[in-house]
Formats: sequence, structure tokens, C-alpha cells
Amino acid sequence: MARRALLLAFGIAIALVGCGGGDNDSGSRPKVAGNADPGDVRVIDGWVTALRHGDVEAAARYFAIPSVAENGPLLLHIESIDEARRFNESLPCGARLVRAQTQGQFTTATFRLTERPGSGVCGPGTGESAKTSFVIRDGKIVEWRRVGAGSGSEPTPGQAA
Repeated sequence: MARRALLLAFGIAIALVGCGGGDNDSGSRPKVAGNADPGDVRVIDGWVTALRHGDVEAAARYFAIPSVAENGPLLLHIESIDEARRFNESLPCGARLVRAQTQGQFTTATFRLTERPGSGVCGPGTGESAKTSFVIRDGKIVEWRRVGAGSGSEPTPGQAA
């Protein structure tokens, strides 16, 4: 009987070690290349993960109200959560965050594009990279600006692509 109790205790200890011993790593920075501010990386990764999974409602909640989004020649003033949701719905691809660099108030993220549920088709963009510069304040996206799209040079964050 004592041997069985000892084996059970040993098995529980192994299970706890295998599960991280109860440590919660959910607040840590996602593993991406670059020197970006860890808080900015958490927000950007949370937003893009929600979008990649087709959860435009959750993705919209990462935007401050008001905020702006510049995708190519379009500058949108987002004045409501519904407008943030519509902006997220307009993006044809999902993505994975692969790199993030912070310079001044801007964090520029490099993404690898993916298909995503509910968006139609990403098509030939799947597997390509895209860059977006963000301004994050108080855990929310206040500026979302596509940079370097389709050009040989990369504009300064805040300029139209």
C-alpha cells in the first residue's frame, strides 16, 4: 500500500513538472525576432492571432476608440468598435507575427500571411510577408499603418505606403 501511494505521489510530481509546475507564462512576450517593446508585442500578437483565427470581434477589441488605420491609400478614422470590426473584416488574410522592432513611438511588425476563416481567400498572398507599423497606448492600437507594401523602399512609419 505504501509503495502504491509513493508511486502515485511520484506520478503527480512528474505531471506537475511536465505542466510547468503551475507557472503561468501567459503574460510573457511571444517569441519573435527584434527589439520591440514586450507590451507592444503582446498587443500585436494578440490582435493578429485573433484575426488569424477568424475572430474579428476579438481583433476589434484591440483597437482604441478613436484610432486610425492606414492601408495603402486609405486612411480610416475608427470611431466605434463596429468600425474596428469592419476594418478587421476588410483584411483578406490572417498572419503570424515573425518580427517586431520599436523605434520611437512606432513598433513595426513583420507578418507571414496566412488564410483565415471568414475572410474569403488570401490567395497568392499566402506565405508572403507584410509589414505594419503600430502605435500602442494603454494596451490598445491607436495607429495601424501598412508600410512597404508593393514598393522597393520602405516608407517611414506614418507615411502612406
